[in-house]
Amino acid sequence: MPSRPDVTEAAEQVTATVRVEGFPAAHLPVLFDGVFSRLFPALGQAGVQPVGAAFALYSRVPGETVDLEVGIPVDRVLDGELDLGEVEVPGSAEVLDGAEVPGSAEGASFALVARASALPGGRIATAAHLGGYDRLGEAWQTFMGALESQGHRVAMPFWEVYTTEPTPDMDPATLRTDLFTALEG
Repeated sequence: MPSRPDVTEAAEQVTATVRVEGFPAAHLPVLFDGVFSRLFPALGQAGVQPVGAAFALYSRVPGETVDLEVGIPVDRVLDGELDLGEVEVPGSAEVLDGAEVPGSAEGASFALVARASALPGGRIATAAHLGGYDRLGEAWQTFMGALESQGHRVAMPFWEVYTTEPTPDMDPATLRTDLFTALEG
């Protein structure tokens, strides 16, 4: 479960991100691996340095698909765009009478283009989640419930900062993910 929420005033933070809309939530690890394995070398070639942990910023509540930015805080505004190629969602597209069903993203490719962006400033709530990524949904529910019970009004966007970099041999119980959300008022 996440720690007790803290509320603070935060300054906007410059980032470099890849924005993707309609990405299948079940395949987010494919997106994260594709972005993070390519973004760090591309930023280095552009002379831009990471200054914080990787994150995912959600612009709407996730369902079957998500709209999000995946990125990293950086030391300066990225000039222009960085083409990082594409990622392909595993599986095959849903087909009906020989035509792909609109909205089906299985088997689709998503362009990865890094651009300048920012994590929002203003009134922000935060809490830490210790444990595997498979428990993040439950952690978000607990976090949002705690904020509501304290009388806070949550606004969009919300984001996760992956404070502990995962490795293949690590214990998922040791992962730390910091949860953030904008607040009204």
